[in-house]
Parts: sequence; C-alpha cells; structure tokens
Amino acid sequence: MFHNKKIFCTLGPSSLNPLFLKNIKKKVSLLRLNLSHIETKNITNIIKYIRRFTPTPICIDTEGAQIRTKVRKKIFLKKNQKNYLGKNCNFNLYPPDIIQKINTKDILDVGFDGLKIKILHKNGSKRKFQVINSGTLETNKGVHIINRKINLDFLTEKDKLVIDIAKKMKINNYALSFTNTAEDIKKFNIILPRKSTKIFKIETKEAITNIKKFAKIANNFLIDRGDLSKDIGIMNIPFAQKYIINQLKVNKKNKIFIATNYLETMINNSLPTRAEINDIYSSINSGADGIVLAAETAIGKYPLECVNLLDKFLKHIKKRDQKWLK
Repeated sequence: MFHNKKIFCTLGPSSLNPLFLKNIKKKVSLLRLNLSHIETKNITNIIKYIRRFTPTPICIDTEGAQIRTKVRKKIFLKKNQKNYLGKNCNFNLYPPDIIQKINTKDILDVGFDGLKIKILHKNGSKRKFQVINSGTLETNKGVHIINRKINLDFLTEKDKLVIDIAKKMKINNYALSFTNTAEDIKKFNIILPRKSTKIFKIETKEAITNIKKFAKIANNFLIDRGDLSKDIGIMNIPFAQKYIINQLKVNKKNKIFIATNYLETMINNSLPTRAEINDIYSSINSGADGIVLAAETAIGKYPLECVNLLDKFLKHIKKRDQKWLK
C-alpha cells in the first residue's frame, strides 16, 4: 500500500528559482503550472526556464469550468455594503462573458475568506450587489454560485491557446480542472496526444455523482479538497474523499492524488502541525497514490522545506508502518 507514493508541487513566485528547481530532483514527480495564475504570454518562457534547471516533468493545469474574480484593488467588504461588479468596476468576473449569465437573486460565494454577496439587480454589463457575509475581495479567487448551476465550457479560450503551445513544446502531462462529466473526459482526450498523461480533477458535487463512470474511462485523478469543499461543504470532505477513493480504486490501474491544505501552516512557518502530518498519513493510508502541494510551494516562505519534509515523511511511512514501535 505504501510503495511509490508521489509528490506533485505547484510552481509560483516562491519556487520558480534555481535553488528550488535544482534541489527537488528524485523527490518531486511532477511540477504543476496553474493557468489561473499564469498569463498566456509568459508560458513559453516559464517552461524554458524550468527546463534549464530540472528534468522533472511539467504539468499544464487548466483553468477549466470555473468562475474567478478579477479585482483591480484588494478590499475588505462589510456586511450590508452595496456596490457594483462588471465592466469598468473594481470587481469583475472571468471568463469575460460570464457576467451576462449572472442574474438577480444569485448568491455568490467568493474565495475562501467567507465573502458572500447577493445580486440585487442587472444593469447591462453591470450587477449591483449587497454583501451578506463580510470578507476580503481579491483577484483570481474562485466564485461559486450557491443557488443554481451555470454551465460553462470545459476549457477556457486561454486553456486552448496554452495547450497548443504546450504540445509544440512537447509537454506530456495535462490536468483538467473541474471535470464534471464523462463527456468532459472524452473531449479532453481528443484534443491531446494519445500517449500524454491526463489527470482529471474532482472538485464538484457533479463530479462525485459521475465518479463511477469516471473510474471506467480514465486512470489518473486529483481530488482538490479546496474547491470541492465550497461545493459540498467542508464537513463533508472526509466522507467524500473516502467515497471517491473507494469508487476509483475499483479499477486497480487508477491513480489518485489529493491536494489542498496538507502543509498550509508551512506557508508562513518552518514546521507543520500534528494535524497536518496526520492528514497526510490518513490520505496515504486510505489509498492515495500521492500528495499535491499547492500554495505551500507556490507562494509560501518555505517551499523547499515543504518538499523535503513531505519526501522524508512519505519514506518514513513506507519504512515504519506497522513497525513504528521498534
């Protein structure tokens, strides 16, 4: 059960440097580029830069079917405060045409700081809203529509452009964010080389309802507990994680990786908490094939320490499980 566990890590300002890239060899299996935080015009140079310092494979992680914030200036919004979002406002939404699908009475759950707003009325390309739960408004944060579902294309136009660039640069690993249906998997497979590795991310309630179908037509999955918690509620994450793993492991070829909050404390501190170490062990013990580091290595103060600690602990699990008292 504990053999060959893998580490994926997300690259960002904290880890796109020679020190990090040169020192992860044989520890990290995949370097994730999150397109939600990378501009299309920079992707070619970023890939070239990574390859200068490490042979570790790169994974293009798409934006996928998600609404995100576009904010000119970070601000704190107080309960009952009223304002506008949309064209020429401080607060807008992405993809660009999504604002036309936002209706009166829609409730938007914004980011992970508790911010919730209610749309009061429509006015062309703008929407007046009222804050129903205070929180910080920042750019590039996920937005969930609480009261209804809005259908989005499985890829953004940016995703399609970057995938074309990545294929020309012989990138062999791709992740589809917000995989919702079996049709999403089939369409993603069609546009990518047959021999490339495709990872399908489970981060919505709809994906969970289709998980048995997924298990039959794909082999690599990533449970993103962050966005999933916004869709099903944070208290349901342990049950969902166990259910997803059990369903996907019916096919022994399937590999499952899990992300979000594993070493969150180490964004600002050099050591993890006991709860975080236990979380990693529990995930591996339940059948996960690897752990994904996100903010810890992208924007944290201790990206290399996170990788070293996780690598050491995974080896410790493999060596000491059932023998820890000896």
